[in-house]
Amino acid sequence: MAALRKSCSALLNSLPKRYGRVAKSTAAQFQDESAAPVRKEIGEVNNMMEIGTRRIFAEEHDMFRQTARRFFQEEILPYHSEWEKNKEISREAWESAGTTGLLGVNTAEEHGGIGGDFLSAAIVWEEQSYVNCSGPGFSLHSDIVMPYITRYGTKAQIDKFIPMLTAGKWIGAIAMTEPGAGSDLQGVKTNAKRDGDDWILNGSKVFITNGYLADVVIVVAVTNPEAKSKAHGISLFLVEAGMPGFKKGKKLEKMGYKAQDTAELFFEDVRIPKENLLGEANKGFYYLMQELPQERLLIADMGIALCEWMFEETRAYVRQRKAFGKTISSLQTIQHKLAEMKTEICVGRSFMDQCLEIHQNRGCDSFSASMAKYWLTDLQCSVADRCVQMHGGWGYMWEYPIARAFVDSRVQPIYGGTNEIMKELIARSIVSDI
Repeated sequence: MAALRKSCSALLNSLPKRYGRVAKSTAAQFQDESAAPVRKEIGEVNNMMEIGTRRIFAEEHDMFRQTARRFFQEEILPYHSEWEKNKEISREAWESAGTTGLLGVNTAEEHGGIGGDFLSAAIVWEEQSYVNCSGPGFSLHSDIVMPYITRYGTKAQIDKFIPMLTAGKWIGAIAMTEPGAGSDLQGVKTNAKRDGDDWILNGSKVFITNGYLADVVIVVAVTNPEAKSKAHGISLFLVEAGMPGFKKGKKLEKMGYKAQDTAELFFEDVRIPKENLLGEANKGFYYLMQELPQERLLIADMGIALCEWMFEETRAYVRQRKAFGKTISSLQTIQHKLAEMKTEICVGRSFMDQCLEIHQNRGCDSFSASMAKYWLTDLQCSVADRCVQMHGGWGYMWEYPIARAFVDSRVQPIYGGTNEIMKELIARSIVSDI
């Protein structure tokens, strides 16, 4: 396994050297006779999840995808039903992901990460979607939590946390949401007050992914209640499991994402040493705004990847399910529904890949990320509904994977900022001068 992780790291590090930051464009390939054949898009191949498609990727990405696909099929899928009963995945699965080189993929090697590009990180969460297993909180851990530490943390913080998070020996979470503050981050009540060189943290958080198993949690707290606005008085803290006064509530009963541990967190006079302040005091809201576009791209890409999986799952089902003496795929109404879904998914994938490419090159802007998150998670819910309908009564049975996909889809338009908030953000770019 250690050799596999080293191999993944070497493979991913070869991407910038050989291809620049992204795979060559189609135009460049036509101009270069030695270039590899033009890669097909998902609408041109027999299976939307086929390896070797999509122009934004290169051959090295395909090799890494094969590794990720094998891991999720062999190390995650067979155990997911049991984890649903436990409301958490095993720590062994986390360490196995770390050993395979699937955690901290887009984190620089000098910081203790794998050193791959952003597209490689996307491959990991896409492949998780392609097995319809929502339990592992790998993407939040690797591509939301870890970037905060590497971008705003001190060298001591990076050296302490990143290698352990990359190895899967420690699990990371971020605590923004409170019982009275969801999409409105300026409504946060959790607070931290100075006490000498330390901070004293009080408050609570809810709906925290990886919260029950977390070894380190980035906590959003008010540190200057007298600031002209909450946005100017919020800070981030690295709170470690075992700190006196830090308590984890029960694992929450959810409609979906049943194998993903989601918990309430409580902070009662937790003494935070100054070394655990992440970045500068009162700059937390700025940091959050900088990182939220990547979080929303992640949610959007998982959404469209799940659309691709649901489509293929349903296509296979209707081709073997018989009614009225023939397979239901021969019915025009079913054919038209499949045609509509494929068209919508292909259009959505095209926009998503454009956003991934932009983010890889220069960073995707907040407005585009919001459009992707809103549009593709709404599409995910729509596709899930139609796929369940085409499964008939069996689609309502928990033993059928499409039922899991249906309930898991419903949270996508809610977290990461509700889709109503996404529309507000998009509208600002339309009616205001940027």
